[in-house]
Amino acid sequence: MATLTIKNIPEPLVKRLKQQAAAHRRSLNFEVISYLEQMTHSVPIDVDALLAKARAVRRIPKGIRLNDRLLQDLKTAGRL
Repeated sequence: MATLTIKNIPEPLVKRLKQQAAAHRRSLNFEVISYLEQMTHSVPIDVDALLAKARAVRRIPKGIRLNDRLLQDLKTAGRL
C-alpha cells in the first residue's frame, strides 16, 4: 500500500474529519480513505439530461389547463 502525505490542512477541516471519524467509529486515517474512495467512485451528473427529465415530468398536457375551479370540480366529482 502507498503512503500519502497531505500538508497544510486547515484546522477546522481536521476537526470536522475527526468528528466524522468518531461518529462512524473509525480512525481518522480510515475516514479520509473512505471519503477519497467515495469521491473517486462517484458518477458525474449529466446536467442537460437531468434538466430534460425534469422538464418532461412537468410538461403540461395540451388542451388541459389546471386551475382552482377545475381542481375543485375534480375533487367534488371524486367524492360522489
